[in-house]
Amino acid sequence: MDMERGNHSTWMRLLLASFFIIVTILSFSANAKPEALVLKPFDQLSPESKECAACHKEKNPSIYAQWGRSKHFGANVGCYECHQADPVDKDAIKHQGFDIAVIVSPKDCSNCHSKQVEEFEKSHHAKAGQIIGSLDNFLAEVVEGSLSFNGESPAAVSGCWQCHGSEVKVLENGDLDPTTWPNTGIGRINPDGSLGACTACHQRHEFDMVQARRPEACGKCHLGPDHPQKEIYEESKHGINFYAHVDRMNMDSSKWIVGEDYDAAPTCATCHMSATSDLPVTHDVGDRISWTLRPAISEKIDAKAKAMGKETKSWQDRRADMQNVCQSCHTKSMVNSFYQQFDHLVELYNEKFARPGKQLMGILYDEKMLTETAFDEEIEWTWFYLWHHEGRRARHGAAMMAPDYVQWHGMYEVAERFYIEMVPQYLEVVEKAEHKGNVDGAKRARKVLEDILARPEHAWFSGKEPDSVKKARKDAQKAFKSRYLNENK
Repeated sequence: MDMERGNHSTWMRLLLASFFIIVTILSFSANAKPEALVLKPFDQLSPESKECAACHKEKNPSIYAQWGRSKHFGANVGCYECHQADPVDKDAIKHQGFDIAVIVSPKDCSNCHSKQVEEFEKSHHAKAGQIIGSLDNFLAEVVEGSLSFNGESPAAVSGCWQCHGSEVKVLENGDLDPTTWPNTGIGRINPDGSLGACTACHQRHEFDMVQARRPEACGKCHLGPDHPQKEIYEESKHGINFYAHVDRMNMDSSKWIVGEDYDAAPTCATCHMSATSDLPVTHDVGDRISWTLRPAISEKIDAKAKAMGKETKSWQDRRADMQNVCQSCHTKSMVNSFYQQFDHLVELYNEKFARPGKQLMGILYDEKMLTETAFDEEIEWTWFYLWHHEGRRARHGAAMMAPDYVQWHGMYEVAERFYIEMVPQYLEVVEKAEHKGNVDGAKRARKVLEDILARPEHAWFSGKEPDSVKKARKDAQKAFKSRYLNENK
């Protein structure tokens, strides 16, 4: 009897399973286009990729294993689909009877991911390789380094270019120039003319979306003394919540919509790239940014394009999209108040230190008090630190809610650099020029500094604060000391 019941139960389970399969098929047939049932771009792995995989499985088992875990593997996209090349391509080589290219460029990726590549090409990331001629690259090529590695500086090759990207050069024998390869810099200039490296964010050969969504993916480049976004994120409430509740982040969700698939915290990708219930994914990382915090003086992100007469997405529209992300977790009033705090910090930095600093450096150059060679005089280093390091830290700290980077790593150091280093160095340069006979230039330069320090925000330094302001501060200090002493009795 028990056996009969068991057989009957098994039979019923099979019958129900068959019924649900039939219903599912009929549902697809009625409501979906025929191609909706095709789960793979290719029905099977190509003969070329089969041959590649068989060899690499033995010679490069880690690469083979990574590919085996990828969505490419599941879609029958293999080595040859990505690495195939035209024999006339600059970087094409013969390999086991196939024409292939070692470099898989965005142009190659666009064969399947055209929308993503098109968005990326509009981004600031795509232009990151255009670093030649910048002060940063001058430091790495000349001040720090020497052109001792095939005519290039090892400091630039292993430093700047690994984040920014370099122009990948092909030697006469067909090999890739080792000064420019390997390189996964985000703005890499590829032999086929395309810009960028998808593998800067999407680690080859697995292309794991979890890895690309985590803050560490951006932290390869966005960290350190001049743009510590990774450290800033880790200090912020967002970063604290992410690491505390990463198990609730649903990182492997196919759609990964903030507020729906996860709500513990945003990552870099959440704010700058990923989908909301209203916004699609974008590979233009600047699409939601309203200020540019990179240069000496911050300006709205569309200012340069507008000055050149180019049409571009307005900073207001970009901000509205970022606020859309914020409002997936926060109230509109809170988001608006945050942006007021952010804007006022940027404007404080701009008006109190950045514009005056640039004005001071400008008059020194105009009056020929400094040489044309960058970084050969102390005040040039001081000014560079002020805006490129401390000033960026303060602004990025405000943008990403990291108070310590706004204050002690930011505005405190900006102020110390300006008042205690830049002003005395400026006066020393002017005095030397005066002794050499540039009396009129020295007079003009002193007048510039005098006008700057006469502004209300610098009155404490010039000693011209109103007595009422001084008294109020002394009263506050006295009250603080009194509280402190009473609390510690």
